[in-house]
Amino acid sequence: MKMHEIREIIKLIDQSSIQEFNLETEGAKVSLKKSNGTETIVVTQPAVQAPVAAPIAHIPAQPVIAAAPVVAEAPKAAAVQASDEANLHKIVSPMVGTFYSAPEPGNPAYVQAGDKVTASKVVCIVEAMKLFNEIEAEVSGEIVKVLVEDGQLVEYGQALFLVKPE
Repeated sequence: MKMHEIREIIKLIDQSSIQEFNLETEGAKVSLKKSNGTETIVVTQPAVQAPVAAPIAHIPAQPVIAAAPVVAEAPKAAAVQASDEANLHKIVSPMVGTFYSAPEPGNPAYVQAGDKVTASKVVCIVEAMKLFNEIEAEVSGEIVKVLVEDGQLVEYGQALFLVKPE
């Protein structure tokens, strides 16, 4: 396992809500665990490989910046918004990965708010483990809101789009 691969795993774990991660491939073991703002990393390589220059024992996690608390909306406004969203279809991520709104950097996004979609139209890509998975709309209708930003890490079941079905 290469150092850049381990760094990428650390970055993905740090950005997610995963608290513990274990990986074993071809005799190499990687174990990550978040606790109290730090990540403990244990990397075990098979004995036949050349020794690693400096084993990684402990790397502090990036500090998590909490968003400022949002002032509660008036109950009436919150109830109206909740009822509006109840009529909308949510397109959710089928996996943990990185959200991409376009097929390649610099290309236009698959869809934007206000676009009409059909049930089989590709609306985004979720990259997981170097595999780019096209996500389809599932319903015909109008994209009301894009809920995530390009390049953002998404969780399994996280809502990506709100669609007003036809």
